[in-house]
Amino acid sequence: MRVFALADLHLSSVTPKPMTVFGPNWVGHPEAIWREWREVVREGDVVLLPGDLSWAMRLPEALVDLRLLSDLPGTKVLLRGNHDYWWPTASKLRAALPSDQLAVVNDAVRVGKVVVCGSRGWLTPAHDPLAPEDERLLAREAERLSLSVQAAQKLRQEGDHLILMLHYPPASPPYFANPLTKVIEEARPDLIVYGHLHGVAPERAMTHVGGIPAHLVAADALRFRPKLLLDTGDWA
Repeated sequence: MRVFALADLHLSSVTPKPMTVFGPNWVGHPEAIWREWREVVREGDVVLLPGDLSWAMRLPEALVDLRLLSDLPGTKVLLRGNHDYWWPTASKLRAALPSDQLAVVNDAVRVGKVVVCGSRGWLTPAHDPLAPEDERLLAREAERLSLSVQAAQKLRQEGDHLILMLHYPPASPPYFANPLTKVIEEARPDLIVYGHLHGVAPERAMTHVGGIPAHLVAADALRFRPKLLLDTGDWA
């Protein structure tokens, strides 16, 4: 089983929103996603999708986009992004998701020998401190991440890989510790994936948190090709 990741799909089937308004990197979207995905992902693989999946405002509209993902190979693991306004409660979401899709909502999922946890994240402090409201939201996301890590620890078995997903970057470069990084460094996942950043080359983004590899997997940064993270050698 191989594990890939791709964030920021920004699908908009019901009310089209051309992403080319955000720059030439988005030319060919979303067809490029379908093409690149099919070139690298096989049935039995897992694709992590850390946020900003659909521009929809309501779940029924988002499901049109999510069903398009079901036409693609692999098991998909979803996480909420800052633009996923359609995202409902965990129970309502899981009742509606296609059978090939799982969601991480203050908990964790296990597929094959891989356990996935995570939270949306939020803005993190840099040279200037955060506004009080942003500090509050960051603390809340750290609490949610902690709950997810605890759930992952209960699911994890000997030999399993632990992957931590965020939508926002885990910290601001060059590296400023924050409530999220504290949880991450205590959890010691095998790797971290995140999105949200656009117009940033992966090699120029944060690549480690406390020695833990971190991967920027925003769709435009990867030219819409899911990034291979690991191969567990087993079959999900």
